[in-house]
Amino acid sequence: MAELTLLVLTVAAVTALRRRGTSDGDADALISAAPVLLGVIAALLLVRLYPLPLRLAALPVARRRGAVGFLSLARAGRSSATATVLPLLALLVALTTVAFGGSVLSGVADARDRASLAAIGADARIDADRGLPDKLAGTVRNMAGVNDVAPVYRDFDLDLRDGRLDRVTLLAVDPDSYARLAGRTGLGPFRAAELRKSSGVLPALASPAVAERLRGRATEIGPADGPFSVRVDKVLSTTPAVSDGDFLVVDAAGLPGRHLASTLLISGPSVAGTDLEPAARAAGSAIVKLRSAERDRFTTSPVQSGAERIYAVAAAAGVGYAVLALVLSLLQTSAERTALLGRLRTMGMTRRQGRRLLILENLPQTLLAAAGGALVGWVAILLLAPGIDLGRLALAGQASLGQVRLRADPVSLLLPALGVVAIASAVAAAQAWLITRRTTTTELRVGDTR
Repeated sequence: MAELTLLVLTVAAVTALRRRGTSDGDADALISAAPVLLGVIAALLLVRLYPLPLRLAALPVARRRGAVGFLSLARAGRSSATATVLPLLALLVALTTVAFGGSVLSGVADARDRASLAAIGADARIDADRGLPDKLAGTVRNMAGVNDVAPVYRDFDLDLRDGRLDRVTLLAVDPDSYARLAGRTGLGPFRAAELRKSSGVLPALASPAVAERLRGRATEIGPADGPFSVRVDKVLSTTPAVSDGDFLVVDAAGLPGRHLASTLLISGPSVAGTDLEPAARAAGSAIVKLRSAERDRFTTSPVQSGAERIYAVAAAAGVGYAVLALVLSLLQTSAERTALLGRLRTMGMTRRQGRRLLILENLPQTLLAAAGGALVGWVAILLLAPGIDLGRLALAGQASLGQVRLRADPVSLLLPALGVVAIASAVAAAQAWLITRRTTTTELRVGDTR
């Protein structure tokens, strides 16, 4: 009845979370407990099922020479309920909590990276209301930490000559450097050749709304120091130089007149604002913006930083409980295992074989718990992701990426599971070494109160 009650509560929690979601910040204790409830149900299911695969694995091993492999699998499959249920329950709940919390933190970090990249368009940028000197791009390109520079001329009020007043930004770019930037950032990647002029009409890249207005045919628009004809050859939803709004991207060399770049998009993860600021001041009223500073802006809210700490503490506590469950499980069965080893040694088992038996006996349960924890964490994320929006937690309403979905993070799923196996092996090896140092008489009398 207790297990059925837990199952009903788990189904109710998952259903409520998927239907109501968390985007409005409204949550209750039942919804908040959904990941833990999933871990508990999975642990109870695994406790009922896990002896079967171990006993099946012991059948072919029984026909081989040597008793260590068979004894380890046979004893692991016949462990007492108390020695099995509690460690498995603790391990699975802990690993599920770690996987869920780690995936949340990974999703938050990824959302902030994408939002800061969309806002800046590169690792850094220099903006000016008027044209920047031609030599500034070369000066910035030679700075330490700078890998590439893409100069862009921007006109915020391009006239498409269709009678509509919707604002469109014209971006006149160098096709090679801008294509490299778009490919690196993933913000509307394209091939440089798609912007190069092959006839009297300029090929263009456009946002969906602009492409619909131009209807894919050659159209004369302007002015940008004179009318010019364009044809939209590719539709892009995003582009590095514009964070939002409609845009039209053309080759700067194909525009009538001469246009100085008003924006420099700078690539280089180690580029420093202290190097860019003097160059920007020398160019006039230019402004330097860094992607790292934009990302830091999302973490200034106490709500965001506090929620992150809660998830981090939950993940760390999960790891701690997993280690504690392993240690206590081994300590609980220490006397029984020591006495067993003493009896087996009187039958001719060597110290080395005894150590292997004690280590291998503990591994099947740990491997099943680790694999089960990773699997349950993945399933929990799949089940709960439709109802979880990480946008409020990651961006605090300062940027819009749409709904930020929770996704399984491979590192958060696999690293804790592998760590549990490694710790269990190390603890079991240490215990085996200590036990086998005793004499056979001492091992046989373990647990004897006389």
